[in-house]
Amino acid sequence: MKNKAIVPGTFDPLTTGHLDVVERAAAIFDEVTVAVAVSPEKNGHGTLFNVQERLELISTATQHLENVSAKSFDNLLVAFARDQGTTVLVKGLRAITDFEHEFQMAALNWKMASQVETLFIMASPENMYLSSSAVKEIAGHGGSVKGLVPTCVEEALARKCP
Repeated sequence: MKNKAIVPGTFDPLTTGHLDVVERAAAIFDEVTVAVAVSPEKNGHGTLFNVQERLELISTATQHLENVSAKSFDNLLVAFARDQGTTVLVKGLRAITDFEHEFQMAALNWKMASQVETLFIMASPENMYLSSSAVKEIAGHGGSVKGLVPTCVEEALARKCP
């Protein structure tokens, strides 16, 4: 039986922080699915990249990881985990504010499906400040996002935010 995990998120866009968590999960688990939430609305705003674009960017950025794949989901995360035969959710944590939200989500997920565990991976120090929202704001104002996102995402942002 394979040891499988899901790294869920909106990934709009994928950052080097997200990629770091995925790479670290890939070193622990036999199979890792990067689960892209369809999330047409996040914080009252639509996504910059549609689901297909996000899946393609993740696939490109993780092509060096043989045990990683990307799939989208539009249902409850625990239902998606069950459908994928996975009982581990891997979440990255940057700060106390992340912990409060993720702690609540982990408790709710456990209440709905107690067989699904949540594993938290602390962000690397160089990624603790990084968020997709900050990356979009920087790119939207013409700033450089080099080193904040994988090269494929940097190029995609340059096309979306000229």
